[in-house]
Amino acid sequence: MPGKPSKPVSASAIEKHVYKVFPNDMNSHNTVFGGMIMATVDRICLVVAERHSGRVCVTASVDDVHFMAPARTGDTLIFSAACNRAWDSSMEIGCRVIAEDSYRRESRHVVSAYSTFVALDADGHPATVPPLTPETEAERARHAEAGLRRETRLAHAERVRARRGGAATRG
Repeated sequence: MPGKPSKPVSASAIEKHVYKVFPNDMNSHNTVFGGMIMATVDRICLVVAERHSGRVCVTASVDDVHFMAPARTGDTLIFSAACNRAWDSSMEIGCRVIAEDSYRRESRHVVSAYSTFVALDADGHPATVPPLTPETEAERARHAEAGLRRETRLAHAERVRARRGGAATRG
């Protein structure tokens, strides 16, 4: 939008948010409950979206959550999240979660997730967000990949809408 200055990815990114895993975080398989990780990812990504937009935001969709490896009792989860791309009123936020064994100083990639957030105005309607300026090669790659995910998401929504005879895709 004219008048809204572009923001770099670094202006809203969260690097190395730490969460120590305790026994109450376990599922019946004695690994970290995926729902707890997903809820934490959603909260951290929300902060990134609100920092970028300067507005209240809501989760519009979760495109992908990939569980790469289990996390266990005693691990330290390290969450990093950044805005990958901004459109008119929406933003894709990506989050990467690393599990670290603090005693052995070993780490492994456990989760990657991509969510779309929408900024809201005071009346709860979608509000324009600032453009995003990727500055590094990695940021430019994530920016391009976010565009591909959006194209896929919109095409899928259109196929569902057509199959339902034009009815809304919600629910």
